[in-house]
Amino acid sequence: MKLTTMTVSSYIDLLNSDAPAPGGGSASALCGAQGAALAAMVAGLTIGKKKYENDQELCAEMAKKAAELKDKFLVQVDKDTEAFNLVSAAFKLPKETDEQKAARKKAIADATLIATQVPYETMGLCLEALACTKELIGHSNTNAASDLGVSALDLIACMKGAWLNVLINLGGLEDANKADEFKKLGEKMVLEAQKQADEIYNETLKIL
Repeated sequence: MKLTTMTVSSYIDLLNSDAPAPGGGSASALCGAQGAALAAMVAGLTIGKKKYENDQELCAEMAKKAAELKDKFLVQVDKDTEAFNLVSAAFKLPKETDEQKAARKKAIADATLIATQVPYETMGLCLEALACTKELIGHSNTNAASDLGVSALDLIACMKGAWLNVLINLGGLEDANKADEFKKLGEKMVLEAQKQADEIYNETLKIL
């Protein structure tokens, strides 16, 4: 059963259980989905309002893009748990013969790379979603301004949570150059996301 088809309470209960997955990676992606959905909602609440007639085209574009990002984040919710399960399954492979040891080692390496790539992809989605939210500041329904602030908070939580899930897997990557690339690019993404989220939050406070 996919996590995204569960009821909210069932998902939270599963997260609360002693099951190793879903964990922080899936929870982070869900934060991203919420952030993007809030941006889409605010844009939608602006469309058709005469008061914001000069912002209609922008809001229509952002509503569409944010909704698409929401769907992509939801895919990441399940992908992260699936990636963890791959790593877990690889470690359980037999290791009695040299052939089995070699196969197990390769399976672990392949699964760890996937488990690193998935949250890294989530980080990229965060930057796109933050850009959407930022575009709406000052160009959307002020009655929903607080929702843009919450969107930014959800998205920075997503970014930092996904980053932690990248970092925890870097030590298991066989390719040191690839690990270094993930680290350098990831650090830049986190800094950029923090800057954008802070700007959105502070601008929201001014509106309120």
